[in-house]
Amino acid sequence: MSGTVNPFWDFSLAVYRRPGVPALCLSLQDRRGVDVNLLLFAAWAGLECGIRLSDAELVRIDSAVSDWREEVVRPLRALRRRAKDEDDAFYRRMKAAELEAERVQQDRLFAAAGVMPRPGGSAELAALNMALLVPGGDPALDELAGVMPGS
Repeated sequence: MSGTVNPFWDFSLAVYRRPGVPALCLSLQDRRGVDVNLLLFAAWAGLECGIRLSDAELVRIDSAVSDWREEVVRPLRALRRRAKDEDDAFYRRMKAAELEAERVQQDRLFAAAGVMPRPGGSAELAALNMALLVPGGDPALDELAGVMPGS
């Protein structure tokens, strides 16, 4: 899907630039094993598409990217983290490779979902969708929901 328009990727880039979002997402990733791309997808589906996801829909959509995440994204992330204290140019290349792998993952999520932005989205739907990924809740998830657009 490279080279095509992906409003989900555009949304993710904009949201990830918001103050506090990277730290909250990474906290949920590291402490709770949450896939940040799937978390951002859940937020996008609620905010931009007006969709209330079900557990079954998330499982279906996640299955389209789980192999890519496990075989490409996570190994690149581990290498990038390992290289953090090494040569700066090498670290930057690893970071760029990880980001590109995440973009591919988001392209696959977008294609698997088969939805486009439409009126009717809300921060409440985004929060409900994201909560599906964090059973039992988490203060970082509550805080993340509070810094999403429209909250």
